Amino acid sequence: MATFINTDTLKFQLFDVLEADTHLKEGYFSDHDREGLSMFLDAITDFSEKELFPYFQEMDEHPAHFQDGKIVTHEQVGKMFKEGADLGIIAGPLPAEHGGLQIPLSVHTVALAIMDAANNSMPGYTGLTFGALELILEFGSEDLIAKYSEQMITGVFAGTMCLTEPQAGSSLSDITTTAYPQEDGTYKIKGQKIFISGGDHEHVDNVIHLLLARIEGAPAGTKGISLFTVPKYKPDGRSNDVTTAGEFLKMGQKGYCTTHLIFGEKDSCIGELVGEKNRGLAHMFKMMNGARIAVGRGAAAIAMAAYEASLKYANERSQGRKISDSGKKDLSQDQTLIINHPDVRRMLLRQKAISEGAMSLVLQAAFYHDAMTIASDDEERQKWHLLLELLTPMAKTYPSEQGISSVSDGLQVLGGYGFCSEYILQQYFRDIRIFSLYEGTTGIQSIDLLGRKMTMKDGLAPQLLAQEISQTMQKAQKIEGFSKYADQLGRRLKDIVDIMQYLGQFAQRGQFNTYLADATLFMNYFSTVCVAWQWLKMAVKAHEMKGSSTYDDQFLDSKIHTMRYFFHYELKAISGLKDIIMDEATLTLKTQQEVLI
Repeated sequence: MATFINTDTLKFQLFDVLEADTHLKEGYFSDHDREGLSMFLDAITDFSEKELFPYFQEMDEHPAHFQDGKIVTHEQVGKMFKEGADLGIIAGPLPAEHGGLQIPLSVHTVALAIMDAANNSMPGYTGLTFGALELILEFGSEDLIAKYSEQMITGVFAGTMCLTEPQAGSSLSDITTTAYPQEDGTYKIKGQKIFISGGDHEHVDNVIHLLLARIEGAPAGTKGISLFTVPKYKPDGRSNDVTTAGEFLKMGQKGYCTTHLIFGEKDSCIGELVGEKNRGLAHMFKMMNGARIAVGRGAAAIAMAAYEASLKYANERSQGRKISDSGKKDLSQDQTLIINHPDVRRMLLRQKAISEGAMSLVLQAAFYHDAMTIASDDEERQKWHLLLELLTPMAKTYPSEQGISSVSDGLQVLGGYGFCSEYILQQYFRDIRIFSLYEGTTGIQSIDLLGRKMTMKDGLAPQLLAQEISQTMQKAQKIEGFSKYADQLGRRLKDIVDIMQYLGQFAQRGQFNTYLADATLFMNYFSTVCVAWQWLKMAVKAHEMKGSSTYDDQFLDSKIHTMRYFFHYELKAISGLKDIIMDEATLTLKTQQEVLI
């Protein structure tokens, strides 16, 4: 087990709760077995322990920076590209025909979560390379695949995702980067992109930007956006007129560069079309949806790492004395470890409940992706696709938002030392703050959940998810002491039906601002219910495995106890959200008289 994350918990969630190895029996993933994949995860853990975690604080103290017209990053980034690629962190889920390992995304997600926990500034570099290559393999021409796939899969070339522009932000319909058709079928690219993660560094031979632009004369809005590959260097090694204008200095994730790029300043930047004209945003969503799951994974991993650090401190720090049942302290006693104080235990339990529950939710989304990959027919494939679509905004948002709160609790466990730079909690706290902003803010994800995912196919996706949750509830009903938790979860599911019926009347009347006004509160409610489901699943499996040789009973009992904590504290705490959402007051809608003065 790693010093920075509990890998037994990750394997328990992956292989025992999700039963991800059921996907290995035949078809696409059949070249793998549980033993081999477990060895793969052990190799990733060993690499992370030796090559990532020791440089975590150093990369924060010596951040990526702009110097002499280029971005300078830590030398370990290069080592990760070379040695990490050899381990399969880029090749992981990619098809064998293109040099990939063809492993389940759920297994790859656990591998990268281990790396995230060790040093969250690092996996994004190779993660974006994987995502960019996945787009090229899915939508690119044979020529593009031949040109880039081998170099990217081996970490010789890096990849990025270039969407955001200074004037557009998250509003992609307003991008102005333009692609001008050339006689040879290529395009001249002109424009700027900002907040480009991994946008430029010295550790690879080339950086392949997957860029959204509007072909000259294309329709306005998102329907006129196309996707292009734009390399930093042309095939002959000359500059492709991609200029690094600067590096954004951030409060966290300082080892992960975030660049401002200018394309075509000298009128010689060349791009090649990926997929169909004017379908770029639809193509890019494949990468964006994967990136949203990856963001949730990273946030959950940071929260789990923060829990490990908090727990270690609480088991070493002595302060105060136990209070007897009479309410008096015995000053003749030695000071007690702070883990014995109930309020500290509450904060640690909350960290454990949120971080492990968040990771389980992320892995559930990855599991649905794997199920969709091996589906035997279109009907089954659509089922898993709808479940994945519904879960993705929650798998991105819950770990990001609640992870911030969880790490904050960890900082509180350390008291004054939590605010000091020599302790790692303050870095986790700064690093995790960006995750609710990455790949669509919480507000955007919440609008996506309530405005699109809950209503697509006439509400079929939440119906399918309710069936999945009901299966867990039925198992829990048969276990002594678990039925009350199944009943509590069932009541929350009924609350979601009530909320949707209430909000539906506004949608039917065309009052969409009112319908979506409290989308973020709905996100909080629904995602908490889904994490409660994950905890019930974990507790049911832990109960079933009691007495087995795989995990000791103390480990399994901790899962059952944490489930009870989550239902008692976290699930009950959201009850007021239903009252707020279903209240007729519309206090956040813009009116003629401005109140924000």
